[in-house]
Amino acid sequence: MNEQCHTNRSTTDLTCIEICSGAGGQAIGLEQAGFNALAHVEYDRHACATLRLNRPNWNVVEGDVRNFTAKEFKGVDLVAGGVPCPPFSKAGKQLGSEDERDLFPEALRLVDECRPKAVMLENVRGFLDAVFTDYRMSLKKELKAMGYEASWHLLNASDFGVPQLRPRVVVVAIRKDLVSNFYPPMPLTDGVPIKTVGETLVDLMAANGWERAFEWAANANEIAPTLVGGSKKHGGADLGPTRARKAWASLGVNGISLANTAPPKGFAEMPRLTLRMTARIQGFPDDWQFAGGKTAAYRQIGNAFPPPVAYAVAMRIKEAINGTATNQRTNARQA
Repeated sequence: MNEQCHTNRSTTDLTCIEICSGAGGQAIGLEQAGFNALAHVEYDRHACATLRLNRPNWNVVEGDVRNFTAKEFKGVDLVAGGVPCPPFSKAGKQLGSEDERDLFPEALRLVDECRPKAVMLENVRGFLDAVFTDYRMSLKKELKAMGYEASWHLLNASDFGVPQLRPRVVVVAIRKDLVSNFYPPMPLTDGVPIKTVGETLVDLMAANGWERAFEWAANANEIAPTLVGGSKKHGGADLGPTRARKAWASLGVNGISLANTAPPKGFAEMPRLTLRMTARIQGFPDDWQFAGGKTAAYRQIGNAFPPPVAYAVAMRIKEAINGTATNQRTNARQA
């Protein structure tokens, strides 16, 4: 274990270990909610480089989670992770447990090894499809045998201040003696106006003096469709297949590829998004950097869990662990 994790830790912090960390979307939300991560486990070398670039003091464990053990982290408060989505995605074959990329069993192994107070695992909406009913029930049964009550929650990023629909399922398991303290995060239907794509990106679109930026922004007057693309089996850095590109085109965005820079003066075509623009649409802070080339960086962004959504869930888990929960709205932090 990285000893620096202990020396930097506040006595008021809760602790966690995170698997499948990716570019840090969930990690940012956990950090903002007051969780001190003792380890971030990630397989992709570019994502590991991103985590180290932004948080040099983090204990980034590069490698396959199948080779990682949590035995030395007994007593940790939370095990979190964004386990791979392809086994449950409608864009794939939905093989579930038959897919070699299914890492729910590894997550359960780690939970058994360190016995945290809570578990938080994120996945795609397809996880709730009828075809996976038996899988979900089996997961719930295994967690129950270890002393946890599990529930799953379908959350839309746009309900938590992120300018994108992006439905995601979060599996939350709370130790039985604490489960009565847990309330799922409530949508922020008041007090937090959701910005449109135009409002979100206008300053970035105008950064190089493009005269039509504000006109473009006025027409891009809806939230973004779910940001797709980023799969290793899917081309390069673009906004997804034909259907996704059509949705972006209706907002005045050319989704065929990503641009290196914002539109220049005199630009007369349909603009493309830059990496920074896609990161902002995912809810990343503007100062969060991404390692690797354009394609590698976009894969990290496209696969991320929006930080404000992770924050909202993590806060509810923190309240449950601390016994401070009330059935009130939990405010998502704007990244």
